[in-house]
Amino acid sequence: MNMSEFNTDKLEAVRKAVNVCTMCGFCKSVCPSFKAIGWDSALSRGRIILSYGLLNGELEPDESVVRNMYTCTTCADCVRRCPSKVEIVDIIELCRADLVKNGHILPKHKVMCENILADGNPFAEKAPRREALGRTPHPAKIGYFVGCTATYRSKETAKATLSILDKLGADYTTVDEVCCGSVMQRVGWPQEDVTPLMQKNVDNIKALGIETLVLACAGCYRMFKMEYPKYVDVPFEVLHITEFLAKQDLKLKPMEGVVATYHDPCHLGRHCGVYEPPREVIRMIPGLDFREMEYNRKTSHCCGGGGGVRSAYPQDSMNIANTRLDEAPFADLMITTCPFCVNNLDSAKGDRKMQVRDLVEIIDELL
Repeated sequence: MNMSEFNTDKLEAVRKAVNVCTMCGFCKSVCPSFKAIGWDSALSRGRIILSYGLLNGELEPDESVVRNMYTCTTCADCVRRCPSKVEIVDIIELCRADLVKNGHILPKHKVMCENILADGNPFAEKAPRREALGRTPHPAKIGYFVGCTATYRSKETAKATLSILDKLGADYTTVDEVCCGSVMQRVGWPQEDVTPLMQKNVDNIKALGIETLVLACAGCYRMFKMEYPKYVDVPFEVLHITEFLAKQDLKLKPMEGVVATYHDPCHLGRHCGVYEPPREVIRMIPGLDFREMEYNRKTSHCCGGGGGVRSAYPQDSMNIANTRLDEAPFADLMITTCPFCVNNLDSAKGDRKMQVRDLVEIIDELL
């Protein structure tokens, strides 16, 4: 492709922001992919330079450019650290959208997005969700949006959440849902394909009379809380399961002799600001020895599972997960609240004695 043929419609909208980066390198101390890969091109400021080069027609969108734009986990720690307040993640996702529009999409990402359009989920599962979950949606005040991963892969998370809601006697229902669209947005798939998914989910939720939507997947939660309102009307309350449980009077069995820590999912924490509800729920567990890692809440380090990195560059994703696991040598148990974080951290733990578990699974066992 001739450089002049590379269309930069999306990046053009943030030309000024791309120019604001001072190359100070503050992001270097927090970027998870830089820690795993070690090159400045796999760092926030490096990706700004790549975006600038594409925007001005000075760079070819070759394999190295594509790789460096897609090893970003979109964790947003660089945004927190940036003294110039550059919305780096937004720029990277807009750059990805231009890459995709110009035909530069990674094969794994292309397959997932095409599966979502064809089957409503990235795994090409044909089984209807109500069949996979064993529940039939019905009118109720509370809706549980399960998400693709918990429905078809991390089924224990869905099973535990359903069980908790049953035990609490909640007036709730599952939803006739399709993929929330997070995967598509993160990898730069055209928004005109994502918005109809958003609208379909909202319409199905409204049709059941749901007033409060509860989600246990941090990625799905971010979509409904932060992204959906940009494109569709969301006329119901959106709560992460930990926000819902923190308001309940949970009678939990003790968990003695266990040292636990908590990993903040990037989508739930830095992107949505939900830090305390998970900790409030953890503190309800009698006897549990809970200790924070050095980097927690807004400074929490990424697990490496987001932004499409795990599917396209699994070894980089594992390396990032290992840097996080190494921060908790004292823990018998690492608790988190996102199926992606559970899967990635658990896959990377190797011969470590530590368990990695979703909080809902623990609460279900103790409730």
